Amino acid sequence: MPCPLCRKEFKIPLKGLGGLQHHFFIQHLVDARNVSTKSADELLCQACLEENQDGKDNVSAAATMFCVDCDESLCEKCSRHHRRTTMKGGAHKVRPLGAELEQELIQLRNSYCDKHKDKQVEMFCHDCNENVCLMCLAVKHRNHISGEISEVAETLRPVIDEDDTNILSGISNIQQRLEKIKEEVLEFTSQMDGVEKMVREAGETVKQLVDKQVNEVLFELTSVKSDCVKKTEIVREQLQLELVAMESFHAYSRELLDKGQPSDITRAANELHSRSTELLDRDIHFCLPQLTFTPADVTQLTSLQLIGKLNVVKSREDQGTSLCCLVECDCYYTA
Repeated sequence: MPCPLCRKEFKIPLKGLGGLQHHFFIQHLVDARNVSTKSADELLCQACLEENQDGKDNVSAAATMFCVDCDESLCEKCSRHHRRTTMKGGAHKVRPLGAELEQELIQLRNSYCDKHKDKQVEMFCHDCNENVCLMCLAVKHRNHISGEISEVAETLRPVIDEDDTNILSGISNIQQRLEKIKEEVLEFTSQMDGVEKMVREAGETVKQLVDKQVNEVLFELTSVKSDCVKKTEIVREQLQLELVAMESFHAYSRELLDKGQPSDITRAANELHSRSTELLDRDIHFCLPQLTFTPADVTQLTSLQLIGKLNVVKSREDQGTSLCCLVECDCYYTA
């Protein structure tokens, strides 16, 4: 499963999470923080509380001191017994409660062996890379390279300090990258806004051109229609006049033939023939124009031809390079 802190995957021991290596330093931090952050009103003398349970006293004094060896909060009176050299083979480390106690508790507390809970670790096994007590050293690590923890710690301290310096440099680099990314995002957003404006302006220009062409074609169509209507009226008027003239010729010719004297016929025949020829020869031509419209082939129009084309140029990092964050740490548990 992944570590909840660094996300590095680790295998759960067969004994469960309790089988993980105990992290004494983190445990000391937790314990010291719990002690140092509590106010005097929250802590009562643990020795007084034990006496109250035995029925000796009904009053529990507020704790003002802390015994590092016994891991107990004590009042001033009870703490005096822990300071005596005759108690449990020597004087205990008793310190006043307060915020400044946290750092001191971390420095004063001892680390104990995982296998022998009552034994302090005093040696460091280089082969196994772990702190061991003298009993473990004699039984399981006697043929291993080892050294006193205090001496080994001094040799390892510069290594940790150098690693921490490198990590600080890495933190600075990441902070700079984050700031750069922030600036690049702002610049990119501004660029996107500019491109969006250009796209909309290009589209609006195309719309205006289309609207202009539509209006021009419609205006031309309206002009053709108006001209055709006028010409049609003129032709109709001319044809009406021709019709009246021919009907008059017909009526006069019938009257002459039906009621006229032979002398009337001979006198008018030539003139009527010329008039009929004239009427029949007058041909009024009329032809409406043929209108067709061929729409543009929209399937042949591409976005490039209409408003332009959006080009997205990928950076080198996007072209096959991925960002990997590799974090390594050891996973521990605290009680």
